[in-house]
Amino acid sequence: MNSEIIISEATAQMANLPYNLQEKVLNFIKGLTLPGKSGVPGRNLLKYRGLIPLDDLNIMSDVIENDCRRIDANEW
Repeated sequence: MNSEIIISEATAQMANLPYNLQEKVLNFIKGLTLPGKSGVPGRNLLKYRGLIPLDDLNIMSDVIENDCRRIDANEW
């Protein structure tokens, strides 16, 4: 499926929605677009290199690797 077909199908589907839902869809689509460049260049962050002890970095890395992939379906 190419881009033109997707856009055409999305337009056709939106045309069948009430106005308030069309607005919601439009706002959703706008939220998906990537904003312009933001943040700071990495070279500006080099002054912070080495401030976190290596042991702490290893602990954080382990927690991210092992715990952040867990999903508790009953949490919400």
